[in-house]
Amino acid sequence: MEENSVEKNSVVKIGGSVDEAVKGEYSLDVKAILKEAWQITLKSRMAINLGLLACLLIGMLVSMLVSSQLGGIEVAIQDQQSATLLNIIVTLVVYPFIVGIEMMGIFHSVGLKTQPKLIFAFLKRGSWVAISALLTSTLVTIGLTLFYLPGIFLAVALSLVLPLVVEKKMSPMKAIAVSLQATRFQWFKIFALYIILALAVMVAAVPVAAAGASELGFIAIAFFLFCLAYIAPLFYNVKGILYREIFGLQLHTSADQNSTLNDTFSA
Repeated sequence: MEENSVEKNSVVKIGGSVDEAVKGEYSLDVKAILKEAWQITLKSRMAINLGLLACLLIGMLVSMLVSSQLGGIEVAIQDQQSATLLNIIVTLVVYPFIVGIEMMGIFHSVGLKTQPKLIFAFLKRGSWVAISALLTSTLVTIGLTLFYLPGIFLAVALSLVLPLVVEKKMSPMKAIAVSLQATRFQWFKIFALYIILALAVMVAAVPVAAAGASELGFIAIAFFLFCLAYIAPLFYNVKGILYREIFGLQLHTSADQNSTLNDTFSA
């Protein structure tokens, strides 16, 4: 991790930069990223898990409220137009909160502690985040509809769009363009990281599938949730390290704070 101080009482630049990223002037080590992310996860998983739980509850509440206006959740799911509308509304409402979890991973990557309330810290950029989330999900869906490979490529290439909108204050279209330009140079390594994490989820789910409706089902589900409590934070910490290494970030500090990046971040 590269760190350069720019002036006292000013800004600390950490990691890469957008200018370097779009030219491919960065490198990624899959093994090193996983190792660092795991060490971070062991110390920081609680904040992300509580944030995810809050986002899940918000998503469930929005789904129930919207589906009640569409004739009930079963009707909404069975009708394609209603299901699409429900998905769009949930995306627009929930992602301004989820971006806070993305930022937790980024802050963890530079040694900052976080709190679950960070999911509320970026709502002032909520409209841009919501539009970005809707655009990226639409592009990925179109890619998957045309053929799986374009959809998979876009899902990986656009996975860092939301932090660009929040941390770099980019517009949705610019963030999408920059993410596509930058990630193409190391796409396969980023893909490898996501595949490893996806395989971890699948392995954790094997006991659930094996147990089925048997008496061991409860134990299998408990085991899966226990594993997920580590894998989910690991995913966001991996994304945080990727963002740091590819795009970098700037921390506003004072002269006596330059060496104390472990202080709790306060939104």
